[in-house]
Amino acid sequence: MPYAANELFDLSGKVALVTGGSRGLGLEMVRAFARAGADVVITSRKTDACEAAASEVRAMGRKALSFSAHVGQWDALPGLVDAAYDAFGRVDILVNNAGMSPLAPSAVETGEELFDKVIDVNFKGPFRLTALVGARMFEGDGGAILNISSTGAIRPQPRFIPYAGAKAALNALTIGFALEYKPKVRVNAIMAGPFLTDIAKAWPAEARERAHNILGRPGQPNEIVTAALYLVSPHASFTTGSVIEVSGGTL
Repeated sequence: MPYAANELFDLSGKVALVTGGSRGLGLEMVRAFARAGADVVITSRKTDACEAAASEVRAMGRKALSFSAHVGQWDALPGLVDAAYDAFGRVDILVNNAGMSPLAPSAVETGEELFDKVIDVNFKGPFRLTALVGARMFEGDGGAILNISSTGAIRPQPRFIPYAGAKAALNALTIGFALEYKPKVRVNAIMAGPFLTDIAKAWPAEARERAHNILGRPGQPNEIVTAALYLVSPHASFTTGSVIEVSGGTL
């Protein structure tokens, strides 16, 4: 049956948990989910930033919980999940968005501490959180999980090989959990290209204006919103185990 466009992205009555939700792509998705009718759990390492994002959501007339947590710390994540369920009684949407992509001078100069941090935040945390939330979703009414990956997973470059490897693992995690929690929980990923988020302030001026992709430019943060809304919407009911590029066209 046909649907109006606003019905396709309607998230009324849904609860979304977004990691790294206080800035960048995470904040754009938080705003979009709230505008679509969802209540939101916002987590990042910075308490003040989480609360500022939560205040913005409340000003839209939606409920919001801010919770400071380091997603790379295995034992911190059960407390986050418990807080979300205590506050709202459910989580319908999980977005594993938090990430870090520090550059190293070279592979041989990459220290174990840096390597572990990159893997912890970009892969270990999403694995643990998907397991915790996905299991509850499966036992309940189901849900949608969205992982924010990177084109680095398929176009790795020197100086960020651990990051590229972690994002490739995140792509594999997407398919694995889609199989584990089928058919009640859909798990998908967005493989993001260069976006003009906060980290872009450290880029050279040329990189902020041009990019090595088909469109020849980096993306604006709000350009991830439509793909995210589609993948978490109940109307994407036949899409799972998918990794979708939002990259300006990988070359």
